[in-house]
Amino acid sequence: MHASQYEITLPADYDMQIIRTRVAVGGHVLDDRAGLGLKAYVIRERGVTGSPVNQYAPFYLWNDTGQMARFLLGGGGFQNIVRDFGRPTARQWVGVACFAGPGRATAPATASRRLTPAPVDPDPERTGLGLSALVERETEQLRQLARRDGVHTAALAVDTHHWQLLRFVLWADTSARDDDATERYEVLHLSAPGLADLPDGAVW
Repeated sequence: MHASQYEITLPADYDMQIIRTRVAVGGHVLDDRAGLGLKAYVIRERGVTGSPVNQYAPFYLWNDTGQMARFLLGGGGFQNIVRDFGRPTARQWVGVACFAGPGRATAPATASRRLTPAPVDPDPERTGLGLSALVERETEQLRQLARRDGVHTAALAVDTHHWQLLRFVLWADTSARDDDATERYEVLHLSAPGLADLPDGAVW
């Protein structure tokens, strides 16, 4: 499993209905994309749920990194974003864990993201396993979070360039009840052709 996301921050006075229409018209294109676990078409709207910006920020969980590369490089769909908005930075994370929640059967309405730095490991016993212990704790916390009512899917991943942990949760209702979230989103559409193929539990 591999996670990716790009963020397109838009002007403060941007009409977000343009993005809503874009997704309504074209969001179905990836509904049967090979190798894709899910794509959540998410937005943040300035002044809504504390967002300081207007932003379109699709989030992906891939089952096949080759298909992810094809999407980004081979004319598999990303070229439409480049054409209309320029080429954004596409962040990537190595998947660590994924859990189905009790709301999996309902289309998600909201999402929450938490980005946190992986602290420098003092490693007092000089084992080199401090990060491993941290990820195990985060995985167990995610497992507990995924059991909450309304959770559709919860994922944990790590950025090994900036050494950040990503927690991304899809919620089946309009209240993303993640007190630790650093960002909250509205979900406009979910393409999930490989949802059943995503792991259920730790993947490492």
